[in-house]
Amino acid sequence: MLGFLINNEEQKEMEYLIKRELEELLMDMEDHRIDEMVKTSMRARYQTIFNLYRRIASKEECIKYMPKRIGNQRM
Repeated sequence: MLGFLINNEEQKEMEYLIKRELEELLMDMEDHRIDEMVKTSMRARYQTIFNLYRRIASKEECIKYMPKRIGNQRM
């Protein structure tokens, strides 16, 4: 396990960057032109980035980006 210290300004910047990445992935996953195999990889990336976001954002903010369930699976 690794750890690092950041100040409030750096935390806000990380939140911003991670939110933009999550939004970009959500948009791309809704694109019907992208192959399902690629979308599977994108879902794994989304989950990893979302887990990072959970460490620095409030619960209320995390709920906005919580992966949706598809059938019995998470996004």
